[in-house]
Amino acid sequence: MARLFVSDLHLDADSPQATEQFLEFLATHAARAEALYILGDLFEAWIGDDDPEREKARVCGALRELTGRGVACFVLHGNRDFLLAEGFCERTGSSLLPDPVVVELAGERVLLTHGDALCVDDHSYQELRSTVRSPEWRRRFLALPLAVRARLAERARAGSRAHLARVVPDLMDVNAAAVAAAFRATAVRRIIHGHTHRPGVHELLLDGLRVERIVLGAWYEQGSYLHYEAGRYELRELTRPRAARAAG
Repeated sequence: MARLFVSDLHLDADSPQATEQFLEFLATHAARAEALYILGDLFEAWIGDDDPEREKARVCGALRELTGRGVACFVLHGNRDFLLAEGFCERTGSSLLPDPVVVELAGERVLLTHGDALCVDDHSYQELRSTVRSPEWRRRFLALPLAVRARLAERARAGSRAHLARVVPDLMDVNAAAVAAAFRATAVRRIIHGHTHRPGVHELLLDGLRVERIVLGAWYEQGSYLHYEAGRYELRELTRPRAARAAG
């Protein structure tokens, strides 16, 4: 059976077309798979497992239906939803994996990661990442009232948009040395990640060995996923109706 990989869906109430497409994906493609791996940024923002937002609840319910059918679902933190925790796992039947993590697919060791830790040239983002991933910051943030957390999250999103407008695009891509270091440190020959929103398959020659880096696409304009079965990997697109894309 197939294993499917997605990343960077950025689901929220402002992107109903993406949410509907993901729900359809879960009920069709994912329902026939052995496992689904979500490599970060399932949600545009996650301010705590106590977030009652309706669209998020629909997604969590659909994931619960998927896992209830016996399809394993594994989730990595992204830079937008790094506060996913045990409450999310209980609501969805999913399992959180550490980032990065090495998994075995048909006897091959493969490194899975969201990908933001490989973008080391964006120094200001890496500083922010170190701060908000600390246990103390998480504890203090989650202790705030839900409404306050929501306002802070929206402010952070506005700051992120301003940062993206200022930064040279290539600084937001992976750093070649960081990628090479990840291959060497984990002794794998394949890395799968998201975050950069630049889907593609990159073949490299590293230390005399051929290695491969597969980048997953974002779901802003259309859905996409990586299909793995019987040793073969294929990036696939999910067409979104033209009217829905225009409305989004």
